[in-house]
Amino acid sequence: MLLIHVPRLTNRLGYTLNVIFRHILHSDFEITADINVFDKHKGAKLCYGRQPIGDSIFLRSTDILFQTTIVDQSPRCIDYDGLPGLFPVYNQASCVPFDLLASTFYCLSRYEEYLPHFTDEHGRFPATESMAFREGFLKTAVVDRWALLLASIITEHYPDQTFAHRNFEVENTVDIDAAYCYRHKGLFRTLFGMGRDLMSKSEEGLLRKRMRVLLRREPDPFDTFDFIIDVNQQHAGMRLKFFPLMADYNVNDKPISYQNDEFRSLLKHLSDNAKMGLHASYASADNSELIAVESERLSSILHRPTKRNRYHFLRLQLPASYTALIDEGILNDYTMGYADQPGFRAGTCSTYPFFDLESDSETPLMIHPFVAMDSTFYYYLKNTTEEAEIVYRQLVDEIKAVGGTLSLLWHNQSMCEDFGWKGWSDLFKNVLDYADSIR
Repeated sequence: MLLIHVPRLTNRLGYTLNVIFRHILHSDFEITADINVFDKHKGAKLCYGRQPIGDSIFLRSTDILFQTTIVDQSPRCIDYDGLPGLFPVYNQASCVPFDLLASTFYCLSRYEEYLPHFTDEHGRFPATESMAFREGFLKTAVVDRWALLLASIITEHYPDQTFAHRNFEVENTVDIDAAYCYRHKGLFRTLFGMGRDLMSKSEEGLLRKRMRVLLRREPDPFDTFDFIIDVNQQHAGMRLKFFPLMADYNVNDKPISYQNDEFRSLLKHLSDNAKMGLHASYASADNSELIAVESERLSSILHRPTKRNRYHFLRLQLPASYTALIDEGILNDYTMGYADQPGFRAGTCSTYPFFDLESDSETPLMIHPFVAMDSTFYYYLKNTTEEAEIVYRQLVDEIKAVGGTLSLLWHNQSMCEDFGWKGWSDLFKNVLDYADSIR
């Protein structure tokens, strides 16, 4: 078993080693601060600190993992054989010229999101504010690559030390902001929509289409759920999760009422074919008490506890958003990703536990990062489906290379072929086909 020597074990250091070796490399290890114990160990050894010990592998440390408070950090980024590295170190004995553990912690903890930064109109930390975007490695799963680099150094030095093979997996997640475009909106919303249809100059025939849907002469355009399920089932082993919005109607939350019988039946149907999670409302980011209300609504429909969440509009404020979930007993979150850019917000495509910098402690909440959202390409980047598919393939290749989980965020309305979404259902199929072809 790998033995790691540290000068002093802190919560940050223990967490980082736990994520790298147990969650990413699926390997066990032991930690010691006793030099005598370390010297006598006959197996693989790794020393993390200021000076090397014997002929063991040495990683030169910086200060961040031995701190307990949040201080201003401006790590410099260097290039190491084509791989970025943060917190450079200057010791020839170190196996890499940067603090690999500190780099990992900085990305996973989202340290930069605790520091003063610009927020967008929804109070979110934009990708363009991140070091990964500025330094050009947002589309690289750096945390996974650093872990694999460390594993290769260890096995080269200690051939008897092996690490489990990481399997490339695919998970499709679907946010249900509005289950239906025209149906089940109530009298006022329907009349208002008709008036808007009459005033629309961008698309003709909207009122006629609305009436045909309301008279059940054609399906509602947003009712693409069976299509999504069927396409996903054509790719064996791909996981599928739906996140319905259970909020009260307001300017940023416009769901179908959770009391609507047909909507409730739809959710039960979806739960027979996929896992379900809460799409916590826009308003819940400002009022955490709403999470309990909305979670109970979903639980009462599905007759099972709510175990998963993704915040609407990806409104994530650290650590408050995650603390609210933990308090409610929801221990899996799928919000870790950017609205304005595709890529690895936390530098990883692996599930990992949330570390609360304010309390300086690892929490039971598991973070499931996603790498790309359909709305990002459509609304923010103004990409065509052809342009978006190129980026999707690049991200698939990157995640395949590190044996991670390709988690994608879709919306039921983006499959509707109306309102500018023509061709996006084909993109959905093409991306899954490509991911399947290289598994």
